[in-house]
Amino acid sequence: MTGETGETSERSELNSRCQGIEEAYEFMLAYAAQGLESDQGSGTGARLREFLQQADTALTGLADLFREIVGRETLQPAEKYHAFIAVLARDASDAQAAIQLVLAQPSISSQLVDNLNASIHLRALLTDLFLIDEILKTSPS
Repeated sequence: MTGETGETSERSELNSRCQGIEEAYEFMLAYAAQGLESDQGSGTGARLREFLQQADTALTGLADLFREIVGRETLQPAEKYHAFIAVLARDASDAQAAIQLVLAQPSISSQLVDNLNASIHLRALLTDLFLIDEILKTSPS
């Protein structure tokens, strides 16, 4: 189905998920800079957990969603897209595992979030998202 903007519902969902992950990352950068020992007892800490959960939720099935877009829109060359989808699936899974590990901690310090931000897994995922965004901007839906 196409919305008023000409964007398919799958593209809209992908865009929303990518924005959610990017917003979480931006919040994590700000949180890391605060030098907090713990997320406990502060509104900022509660928001941190909300943003981490938002990113975790957005990552679930992300590669499958992109696969749906590629298939529905018959983006070509298909084999190149499918090879990249495999990379996206790995990167999303790795980043999600790191985010879930941080969420599982009873206390989340700024230093822990700074280490998460520096994780090659999270950085690879963000680069994947930027790449997808640019490609889809030039591919009509």
